[in-house]
Amino acid sequence: MATHKKDRITAARRVLRVRAKVKRYGMPPRVSVFRSLKHMYAQIIDDMSQKTVASCSSLELDGLQGDKTAVARAIGLELAKRAKAQGVDAVVFDRGRFKFHGRVKALADGLREGTLKF
Repeated sequence: MATHKKDRITAARRVLRVRAKVKRYGMPPRVSVFRSLKHMYAQIIDDMSQKTVASCSSLELDGLQGDKTAVARAIGLELAKRAKAQGVDAVVFDRGRFKFHGRVKALADGLREGTLKF
């Protein structure tokens, strides 16, 4: 089996494993994270009503300085502020296929700094 095919299968299994653990909690909305090579996207999804409560990405925020990790932290802070405006104070973190380090961890730290509990 080619290594790129094996990587895709591993990532798909990781998504299912993480999503199953997140869905177990049920009530609080979840923070879904996606990162590409240049940008980072995060949204808060209420699975009960199947609606997006708040979202933020590096494309929306103007004038961000620093490396990608600093940008991810700024996205977390902005998303926490938008969630507070919508009345959300507790969430479940859904990292998807991405490992919890680097930019994903910086986004989570930004959410925590914005006083969002998870």
